[in-house]
Formats: sequence, structure tokens, C-alpha cells
Amino acid sequence: MKIPVEISARHVHLSKDDFEKLFGRNKKLESIKKLSQIGEFASKEKIIITNKKDNLPLRVVGPLRENSQIEISLTDAYTLKLNPLPKIRLSGNTNDTINVTVRGPKSQIKIPAIIAQRHLHCSEKDAKRLNLKNNQIIKIKMSGKRGLIFDNVIVRIKENFKTSVHLDTDEANAAGISEKTFGKIIK
Repeated sequence: MKIPVEISARHVHLSKDDFEKLFGRNKKLESIKKLSQIGEFASKEKIIITNKKDNLPLRVVGPLRENSQIEISLTDAYTLKLNPLPKIRLSGNTNDTINVTVRGPKSQIKIPAIIAQRHLHCSEKDAKRLNLKNNQIIKIKMSGKRGLIFDNVIVRIKENFKTSVHLDTDEANAAGISEKTFGKIIK
């Protein structure tokens, strides 16, 4: 089965409390574009990571979550001269990683930052068909002029997931991916 491969650019997920600190109590998260995973959207709102002289804008991805986290690429971390570097983690796991300072229109706060582990979102139906288990580690083969095999892709299964691989911008650039493309699962 061909698996859609999507590029996940740098972004931030915010809790209600952190959103209100950064944007104000009466502000609402405003959707500008639906994302592939059901219920998720890119919002109009942006914040800025600040580190000494370097700044990096981040789009807020909705809906609001229980906990805040920033997802950046390794290149972003180098650009910001972060030391130590954020840990590679699955979304939602901010254990033992760094906090970075972010600025919004109303205030400045610290939020945990990760480099997102490459992963496969998979619906329960597709997981059964593909004989995949939650948290299984697979490989994804990319074809083309810069074809390669991505190792250590974590399978994340949920009933309402739309099946697709998520790579960060560094990984997509390594494989020469600039638009919608497909990969093949290797177990």
C-alpha cells in the first residue's frame, strides 16, 4: 500500500492557559486551514521563539491541548543556537527536554520544545489491513532521485487518524520531498 507522506513544519501546540497568557483571555484561536488529521488546523495566530539575538516564528496549531509543546527541526535548533538541543520525542512527550522562551502579543513564557520523532498516523482499519501494532517501529521507503529509507518510524494508531507519515522539514529535504508524495512500508 502506498502511504501518503506529509511534511510537518515547525509549529506550537498550546494549552488554554498558555494561549491566554500569550494572546489574552478574550482571544479565540482562529482557523485558517484544515490539516490532514481530523479536527486539527493551522491557526492565524503565531508566536516567536526568542533566544538571545535569534527569533523564529511559529504557527499555532489547533485545537488547544492539555499541555503546550513546540515542535521544531534540528536545523531550527541550530539556527537558534539552542544548547542543549531539544530531545527527539513523539508529540506529547516533553519529558527530559528543554524549555524555550516564546513571545506572544501579551506576554513571554517558557514552553517545552521537541524535535518530533518521525511517525505514521494510522487508522485502526488500516492498521488491521497492514498488520501494524501501536508503537511498532517500521521503515518507510521513499523512491525518486533522492530516494532513501527512513528507519525508526513509530506507528501511532487511533480510530479517527488519517493514515499518513509525518516527517519534519529536514527529513523531507533529505528525501527531496516538496509536495504530496507516497512511501512504502517496510517491516
